[in-house]
Amino acid sequence: MRKFTMAIIVAAAALPAHAQSPAEFYKDKTLTLLVGHEPGTGFDIYARALMPYFGKHIPGNPRVIVQNMPGASGVTGTNWLYNIAPKDGTVLGTFSQNVIVERLFGNTAARYEAAKFHWIGNMEQSAAACAFATTAGLKSFDDVFSREIRLGAVGATGPIGQSGRALNRLFGTKLNIVYGYKGSASVKLAVQNGEVQGICGLPVSTLTSFWKDVLDSGQMKIMLQLSAKPLPELGDVTHIDKYVKTEEQRQIVDLVFGTQTLGRTFAAPAETPVDRVEALRKAFMATMNDAEFRAHAKKANIDLSPMNGEDVATMVRGYYAATPQIVEKAIAAIKPD
Repeated sequence: MRKFTMAIIVAAAALPAHAQSPAEFYKDKTLTLLVGHEPGTGFDIYARALMPYFGKHIPGNPRVIVQNMPGASGVTGTNWLYNIAPKDGTVLGTFSQNVIVERLFGNTAARYEAAKFHWIGNMEQSAAACAFATTAGLKSFDDVFSREIRLGAVGATGPIGQSGRALNRLFGTKLNIVYGYKGSASVKLAVQNGEVQGICGLPVSTLTSFWKDVLDSGQMKIMLQLSAKPLPELGDVTHIDKYVKTEEQRQIVDLVFGTQTLGRTFAAPAETPVDRVEALRKAFMATMNDAEFRAHAKKANIDLSPMNGEDVATMVRGYYAATPQIVEKAIAAIKPD
């Protein structure tokens, strides 16, 4: 009997740590929301809005904090999340949509496989847009085909720079992209200072909330929608469909700009225990439906159109199912000069 009891004790001691229930694991833990962009960007603001409410819906009620790791338009933080971050469910990452397809598009600096992340959820099914300073003197987006306009951008791999290059190469616009800004907040200041004249590829929700002052004052105007479907709230703002002439262009545009739907996603490293992933997914959607959280989001002018983690994962797999020919032409459209 004594040998049998000792065998049970030894076997129990050998059980992996993730045999704990999610509630047992998360009790007294800290959950980090890693933001792959600078403070003050839309991704940072969404994460900080989620932070005070998320933990109460996670079993064990961990403390939730935000940590910024900007670099390479989100690729730096995503590499860290995939390769270095703890794989136990204590770190989630959020980053711009372009990060999801960087590896597909041949970016060798993207040392991760997006389809292998555990996708926890998406706070906003977004769309992107181009907005320009009124001092640029544009009557409509059509003017950009005949006049050079300076756009502010972060890095060559970011959605802002990629959007401008794709418009130039697919449709013949004359957008002069100026790189080197830390984030969209820095580009906004550059527009106000007259260094650049506009921005492309920024989520509409960011423009209508965190750029609301320059829009309401008439300093800037949204002139092009980069989305799967026209947004009713943008009224008669020109949609990218106006310039799409062939089915091939349609597929390329869907691949280049379609990831905007995944506006504010959160992901866990690939090796995160499945039971914790499921707990985090349930907690995420519970937070999205939390009346107190939704009231806070409304007060902060944060748009919410949530998507669960399973649906995000399905979309990511879909991008990686694109034909090699379409991927090759999408790469040609967005590659750095």
